[in-house]
Amino acid sequence: MAKVLGIGNALVDLLITLEDDNLLDELKLPKGSMQLVDAATKAMIAEKSQHLSNDKASGGSAANTIHGLAKLGVETAYIGSIGNDSTGEFFKQDLINSGITPFVNTSGTPTGIASTLISKDGERTFGTYLGAAIELSPDTLNPDFFDGYDILHVEGYLVQNHELLETIFRTAKEKGLKISLDMASYNVVEDNLGFLKKMVAEYIDIIFANEEEAKAFTSLEPEAALDAMAEVTETTIVKVGKEGSMVKRNGKINRADAYQAKVVDTTGAGDIYAAGFLFGMIQGMDMDKSARIGSLLASKVIEGLGAKIDDDQWPGILGMIPSL
Repeated sequence: MAKVLGIGNALVDLLITLEDDNLLDELKLPKGSMQLVDAATKAMIAEKSQHLSNDKASGGSAANTIHGLAKLGVETAYIGSIGNDSTGEFFKQDLINSGITPFVNTSGTPTGIASTLISKDGERTFGTYLGAAIELSPDTLNPDFFDGYDILHVEGYLVQNHELLETIFRTAKEKGLKISLDMASYNVVEDNLGFLKKMVAEYIDIIFANEEEAKAFTSLEPEAALDAMAEVTETTIVKVGKEGSMVKRNGKINRADAYQAKVVDTTGAGDIYAAGFLFGMIQGMDMDKSARIGSLLASKVIEGLGAKIDDDQWPGILGMIPSL
């Protein structure tokens, strides 16, 4: 079975359940977006939300996908940068406990924290303090980490460091890996559009985008955006929420319905969808079934808090996959 290497911002998610969206306005965080914040703003979010229900989980988009793949039985590893602190140790230990090989740099900067503000409708808004995560750099990227892996899955949030991202892509291609990119947040796409278009055209084999990200990238509605992106990638996936997802490969479009679910928190839905889809691809399944596996996993993760499916649900999920 193909082995998958993930790379991204190593973050710990602080999951905060909002009573209403007033706090988002107060913090000047647009609902549904990912905004980078400094240490002072991170502290302010913690202070203003301390009376609200919260929980902690290891996170970061690519790490969430790699966790999902590991639970599905895929051999995986993860590259990131953490701080020499209890939060960083929490992140690293979670990788190890899930059977993921950790290729993590450690620094004196605090580990990154993504304050994840969850609205009543399940929408999530991120105030992300990158901390040590941003210290992943071309100088600290060991090309040997890529050896022995077949697919590299990269989160689009790294696009804010252009030199790093291009080094990652170039190294992966030199090592013969296929590259999978999850586009991340629509505002990140908008802010780095020219560079991102160049990278996609030159390096990307598999691309995941939701409808907002696809529109930010192409200025088109979902199906037209799918067609446009498919002109420069081997496999293109556009997710359209309750309407499911569309996949285009070799000129053929497959559609997969979303599974019904009671939405509690949409955090990680796209990340775990990517895990399901990549698992299907690795197993040699067709695009239709791969997309259905992604949709099934997404439906499970949004029924609980956080970006990961509870361990006790995985045996049932693995039992369902053959009949999808």
